[in-house]
Amino acid sequence: MPDPGAAKTSPLHTPGAARARARSWFSYQANVTGRGIVASYSPRFWVIVVVLGVITGVGASALVGLLHLVEHLAFGYRSGPFLDGVAAAASWRRVAALVVAAAVVSIGVYLLGRLPVSGGIEVSEAVWLRGAHMAVAQSVARAVLSIITVGLGVSLGREGAPQLVGAASASWLSDWGGLPTWQRRLLVASGAGAGFAAIYNVPLGGTLFALEVLLGTLALPLVLPALATSVIATCVAWIALGTGPTYRLPLYAIHPQQLAWAALAGPIIGVVAIWWVRIIAWAGTHRPTGRGRYIAPFVVFPILGLVSIQYPELLGNGKGVVQLAALGSVSFGLLWVLLLLKPLATAACLWTGSPGGLFTPSLTIGALLAGVLGYGWLHLFPGARPGSYAIIGGGAFLAASMQGPLSGVVLVLELTRNFDSLMAPTLLAVVEATVIARRLGAPSIYSARLRPDPDELTARSPGAAAVNTLERVGSLPGDDEPGDSDPAGDPAHDPEARSP
Repeated sequence: MPDPGAAKTSPLHTPGAARARARSWFSYQANVTGRGIVASYSPRFWVIVVVLGVITGVGASALVGLLHLVEHLAFGYRSGPFLDGVAAAASWRRVAALVVAAAVVSIGVYLLGRLPVSGGIEVSEAVWLRGAHMAVAQSVARAVLSIITVGLGVSLGREGAPQLVGAASASWLSDWGGLPTWQRRLLVASGAGAGFAAIYNVPLGGTLFALEVLLGTLALPLVLPALATSVIATCVAWIALGTGPTYRLPLYAIHPQQLAWAALAGPIIGVVAIWWVRIIAWAGTHRPTGRGRYIAPFVVFPILGLVSIQYPELLGNGKGVVQLAALGSVSFGLLWVLLLLKPLATAACLWTGSPGGLFTPSLTIGALLAGVLGYGWLHLFPGARPGSYAIIGGGAFLAASMQGPLSGVVLVLELTRNFDSLMAPTLLAVVEATVIARRLGAPSIYSARLRPDPDELTARSPGAAAVNTLERVGSLPGDDEPGDSDPAGDPAHDPEARSP
């Protein structure tokens, strides 16, 4: 009678020395599947992780340098925050910068259309629908185009550029290493998270972004590669970008009324997040085609430049607005105006086809919304500082928009480094806002622009595929349960592991 285990031809199931090495990694632990946390990855895989972290950190540093260069040239200032430079710039500079941005986007869209496309051009598209294959040349070109246009004042996030570089580098390195699809997906998501981590100095937040938002799982065997990539990229970026937090806040004391506010504001924030995601979905799926692709930037961007004469806060990703709102330095009237205009400006810029991120614009909208709600609450229950509500609500809005509750909380924690006292009300608002948004069927800002068949997306679930594959290939020789001799347990016979 043939040995059912003979069907397993994977190197992970070879006898002798390989079996002994596998045993050396094994630990009897309920929370660790298969042969352990690291045993299912080859030495080549870990070399790729290190190289990916270094490349992403260097790429993020170079992109930030390019961003600052463009900002200083466009708005004529030498140092200091972007918002201060824009506010001090002459009116004609703001309009001229956006006209130049329109020309850059139009030319960039034309040239990008001539580049070969061999995979996804967005990280979420590649991970969820393309077997984690990125169009490397086009992704890097889009990253450069994105950072230039954001520096010129386009109302999109700067994090999209390093995410593209990290993900594209991971795709290229996976090709070189001949990695199976589930490892490729893990690395591409980790590369995107590392780009995020490096540019904002948020290594844990970048890890959670890769796992929770892009892969949809926090399975223990997937944590170490994602964490290592983000940490390496962040440490490399420290050389050029420094180690300070993105937002500098005073120490906010906890007040009972903040918990009550969070309980009441959480559902409101969740509902507004739904509308924000739907606006993003509409803008992403109704982009102009044909000649309209080249005309749209010349319609939207000059209008944004004209409006910025009165409201310079609309330009760029919104980082300066979040800083001011978190300090309580924005008037109630300006909060209302920016809350109405910033979503429109960001959606309009996205509609033109200009590449860019949505993280900081989403955080900005959340801080503005929470600032409005906080001011109203303070008239009834004074005591807490206005800026504390902007931080609490900004984290909740971010979590609901990304459909990443842990990511939202940890990112705000790392971005501010002075947030511990507000953790309880923030967690309460995050839970309520995320549940409301999810219960009413809202996707995340990263999946809203995709229109796959729901059954196809479920079948291609990257997190589930990675965990299932890891559990299959992670078992020890001779440790198979009855009925586990199916050759599907071997990556060589696994369609998911071989699919392009």
